[in-house]
Amino acid sequence: MKNVSESRPAEIVREYGPFPGGEKVNGVTHDGERVWFSAGERLIAFDPNSGAATRSLACAGHAGTAFDGRHLWQIAEARIDKIDPDNGKVLATIPAPGKGGDSGLAWAEGSLWVGEYRARRIHQIDPADGRVIRTIETNRFVTGVTWVDGQLWHGTWEGDESEIRRIDPKNGAVLEQLQMPAGTGVSGLESDGADLLYAGGGSSGKVRAVRRPRA
Repeated sequence: MKNVSESRPAEIVREYGPFPGGEKVNGVTHDGERVWFSAGERLIAFDPNSGAATRSLACAGHAGTAFDGRHLWQIAEARIDKIDPDNGKVLATIPAPGKGGDSGLAWAEGSLWVGEYRARRIHQIDPADGRVIRTIETNRFVTGVTWVDGQLWHGTWEGDESEIRRIDPKNGAVLEQLQMPAGTGVSGLESDGADLLYAGGGSSGKVRAVRRPRA
């Protein structure tokens, strides 16, 4: 395990959007084929190969978005909704651990992982009832969360500075830092399961594909 974090500029390989009806990106996820993002009152999906929008669902989405292999999960104010991606119907609702101060959302190992923005924490919660299983402390605001290849990554955004960080899930130690260009924020984060991290761009309405470094 690395003892000192590695810092390097983020390699942005492509930008998507903005899309009609999606002027702000609040959360990002990937369903194996499409990238989804929450835009306030809609969930919008696009094809990462063509860049074209392919789906739009009327769903409240104020922060992180996740996909569990079958359903979408979406932070909406102080709750997390379980959503049918075929029709946008809310199938279940659980409380969000940050009680409205929540940000990133990810699915891994049968649990939801929820960023608590200003508290600088990531919670592992039970998707059945929202019970907090454990909490990881970090040292920056959390604006997006994703797991890939056993690695925990999260987005940060403070002032004009924004990064994508890999942290030790045991103790929150920073292992790797990808620095975004000045003025380029990260408002949501998801892996494609391979070499790319999709980062939401907040009020820019853009989603950026960032190359994930390989060891």
